[in-house]
Amino acid sequence: MSDDCSTSPEAENFNWLLGAFVEDTPGVLYTIAVSSDGLLVANSGGLERASAEQLGAVVSGLVSLAQGADRCLEGDGVEQMIIEFGNGFLFVTSLGASAALAVLADKDGEIGLIAYEMTLLVARAGPVLTPDVIAELKTLARV
Repeated sequence: MSDDCSTSPEAENFNWLLGAFVEDTPGVLYTIAVSSDGLLVANSGGLERASAEQLGAVVSGLVSLAQGADRCLEGDGVEQMIIEFGNGFLFVTSLGASAALAVLADKDGEIGLIAYEMTLLVARAGPVLTPDVIAELKTLARV
């Protein structure tokens, strides 16, 4: 990040990738990224900040539980979680070593396509999320 407090190109790119994912993937409503300490890193928009932060805490708990189950069952790593609600789905996947990606989708979304597009998003966005960029995005998410 530069001295004039402007947003770095990496942070802008990450936020753009989240927004484009929501716009371009049928059935996806919202996307958030959460750091490993449970703090909101980024929000694709459309979801109020308080709701995004609450969802971030839920996602952090889910990730922790899934990792605990993986250790107990010697599952060789958690790839993805999908929770089905009455009116939609919550997808959670790792976004590099220190963050998670959560996607809320409606029932009309094709879960196979959404999971595939998430894999592509993680491949594009994961390498961008260095510790410095995560710290910057956390600061931006609080503003």
